[in-house]
Amino acid sequence: MATIYSIGYATKSYSSFLEQLQCYQINALVDVRSVPFSARFKEYDQPNLQRTLRAENIHYIYMGDLLGPRSKDPAHYSENRQIDFDKLKQSHLFLQGIERLKQGLEKEYTIAMMCAEKDPASCHRSLLIAKFIEEQIDWSVEHILHDGELENQQALMNRLVEDQGLCCDMLSDEATITRQAYEAQCRAVNYKRPE
Repeated sequence: MATIYSIGYATKSYSSFLEQLQCYQINALVDVRSVPFSARFKEYDQPNLQRTLRAENIHYIYMGDLLGPRSKDPAHYSENRQIDFDKLKQSHLFLQGIERLKQGLEKEYTIAMMCAEKDPASCHRSLLIAKFIEEQIDWSVEHILHDGELENQQALMNRLVEDQGLCCDMLSDEATITRQAYEAQCRAVNYKRPE
């Protein structure tokens, strides 16, 4: 089974970020931010990141246009203007992004998807991309946490259930509870278009 990683950079020094990539032998960083720049952390702006990663023999690939958490298509938004990941993951662009990840893995790259959020549970890395991968493709997704430890996608989903105080009862099974936790988290963190 192939493994793909995810990593966030918020409040993380670039040296720690690089150490974590090297620890897991990442040689291809896929930037899945819709906007590949950071107002607060300039070392993670696209041109700076490309240059510094190249010096470490790590490929930088921008795919926020394919796998980012926003869309130019109004059909991907709910009535309240919030992005709907269930709609977005059916789009041609998203599926094209998944195909590019697949091609990278077939070429034996060790890939990490990068976005800003410190906690993957608050990011589309887990709520959109990793969820799709776990449900539709036979890959494992490992999230590199802020301290460098790993959390797999199933453990992350279990954490969401626990954080929301949900539990199974006579009327709901584990899948239903997990879906409720996922939907609540999406409502809390997903991008909302301005009016």
